[in-house]
Amino acid sequence: MKRQLATALPTVLFSASMLILPATPCAADPAAGAAGWLKEYPQADGSKPRSCTTCHGRDLTQPGQHANTGKVIEPLAPSVNPRRLTDSAKIEKWLRRNCRWTIGRECTADEKADFIAYIKTQ
Repeated sequence: MKRQLATALPTVLFSASMLILPATPCAADPAAGAAGWLKEYPQADGSKPRSCTTCHGRDLTQPGQHANTGKVIEPLAPSVNPRRLTDSAKIEKWLRRNCRWTIGRECTADEKADFIAYIKTQ
């Protein structure tokens, strides 16, 4: 499955001068992205474990809500929000922030590619 999106990812990565390319070519895997999306990550401060669904929900065609601020998050699914995944700077910005907040570290290039591949299937 990773090979199916191997051509899509370089388009995203090469169109973004801010993105860092992995040392070795990677192929995105939507199934791995889905697994990472649903996985709950323990928090270093002892607060409730978080996952991507904490704010974005399981159905990416629906709005989410930020767990701390209560701010409504527009649907991530490109099928209902065609503006999603069109601005590489925004993709990098939000992946950096959300990975740090949810996972406690920046995501690897493979993890980012997998998340994007998963979101693109929605």
